[in-house]
Amino acid sequence: MYNDKKVVFSGVQPSGNLTIGNYLGAIRNFSAFSEEYHCYYCVVDMHAITVRQIPAELRKRTYETLALYMACGLDPQKNTLFVQSHVPQHAELGWILDCYTMFGELSRMTQFKDKSAKNADNINAGLFTYPSLMAADILLYQTELVPVGSDQKQHLELARDIANRFNQIYGETFVVPDGYITKDGARIMSLQEPAKKMSKSDANENAVVRILDSKDDIIKKFKRAVTDSGNEIIHGEGKEGITNLLNIYTCFTGKTIEEAEKEFAGKGYGEFKLAVGEVCADSLAPVRDEFARLMADKAYLEQVMAQGAESAYRHARRTMSKVRRKIGFTELKH
Repeated sequence: MYNDKKVVFSGVQPSGNLTIGNYLGAIRNFSAFSEEYHCYYCVVDMHAITVRQIPAELRKRTYETLALYMACGLDPQKNTLFVQSHVPQHAELGWILDCYTMFGELSRMTQFKDKSAKNADNINAGLFTYPSLMAADILLYQTELVPVGSDQKQHLELARDIANRFNQIYGETFVVPDGYITKDGARIMSLQEPAKKMSKSDANENAVVRILDSKDDIIKKFKRAVTDSGNEIIHGEGKEGITNLLNIYTCFTGKTIEEAEKEFAGKGYGEFKLAVGEVCADSLAPVRDEFARLMADKAYLEQVMAQGAESAYRHARRTMSKVRRKIGFTELKH
């Protein structure tokens, strides 16, 4: 327990512009935790290098991801915002937990199979063991609650298994974390393949709406969104494209599906898609403006990074001192 508040931890990779799926399903909801919880929100740059990165671009995207966290409403005075590689205990605990994670557990991870297929020329050890590092990210802060997308539930279950295994061997060391999956926006689908989740790494730009896209680009993408051969704007089976657009519309407006269906009853798909595009673009305008302001002040971003790393380091060091002692490492006396 930290300052009598429970701990929330979440991390986002700096591996491309975040999508409205990341925004609606995760980041937009993060600020609601800050009153009740001590929140750690991390830019997980160490996870990003399991795939080859251009160094200058990775650095730039690290600043951008931190700025996006704040532009989406995360106050650095109420939340610990930091960069993973600035806190060396992540790597240290990651290696230790590798030694308490079974090969078979890692080989069953569906994301390893997916990423191996996409990066067949670079199936590196980090790609295989990164769930252990993800477990370290979470367990390092004695995290009670982890906001996760449905595609990360398997990794969270592994983190829980590792924590339980370590605790059984050495006595209570780690809090066993619970997942928190938001209902609204938990699964925003591709605009071009509505059976598939929207992904920031999708090669088809028309499939993905990014938080920082211009209003014109957002509206163009919604106008090109795949629907179906019918003409009714209703939510349900066989209407995956329209269902996805209704979900997006209700997430941004706060209306129910029934209210949205009633609003667009008798209207055409073109009019509906334009309305969804406009409400999305208008809702994101303040985020884009605040992001631009923050990116123009690199010194402030670096100040937030330093402040966040210092806070995270203090908590991480306490956990690592306990872990090192339990597994039998010696400590230098200062």
